[in-house]
Amino acid sequence: MTEQVNSEQAYYIYQCLKPSCRFRFPGNQNDSSDRVCPKCGSPMQKISWLPPASQEFTKNRNEQHIEILLDNIRSVFNVGSIFRTADGAGVDHIHLCGITPTPDHPKIQKTALGAQLVLPWTQHWNSLEVIDHKKREGYQIWCLEGGQGSVPIFEPLQQLNALPLLLVLGSETTGIDPDLRKQCDYLVNLPMLGIKESLNVATAFGIAVYMIRFYPQRSNVDTFSSAS
Repeated sequence: MTEQVNSEQAYYIYQCLKPSCRFRFPGNQNDSSDRVCPKCGSPMQKISWLPPASQEFTKNRNEQHIEILLDNIRSVFNVGSIFRTADGAGVDHIHLCGITPTPDHPKIQKTALGAQLVLPWTQHWNSLEVIDHKKREGYQIWCLEGGQGSVPIFEPLQQLNALPLLLVLGSETTGIDPDLRKQCDYLVNLPMLGIKESLNVATAFGIAVYMIRFYPQRSNVDTFSSAS
């Protein structure tokens, strides 16, 4: 293939030319163009594409101020993943409480992929003190957890207002501190339709934060709908 491409942006695919195989997988700019299929040994075709120009997505994005509190999250990989997702969703700050590892831990960078370097965060030894401070500042407190008293996240989203919001996530094994749960304005969950009762904390966070970020604030519902 003779097409000239920008090697830093191009996407490379190899596809086996044998009709009964057609094994297909991604490659990179340094791969040999005459490599053989690792599955059947036949010649392969190297295909290159240039991605379309990226455009910043702002349509229907509300300006909700969102902060996250991680209460005794154990896994560095969960914390790193949450940092990466939080950066993508435009989270303003992350509070790391109790035993939650901080970005100083070298393994966090494996899943945060640099987000830990740009997203503001602070470490606190006691999450209740953070909640008390945020409530006095006028924040609405949402705890993401199932159990008694918890409602599907869709319900409070319908009353989402412009007040800053603190979303709380708890330990993978013990959940959110019961005293902290008492301080929340909403205890919310993601409905589960299968045999499992909950999702991985980082996965659940990603779903919840994007729902909050792109849900219209009540004062802006008409604007949001007309822009769709």
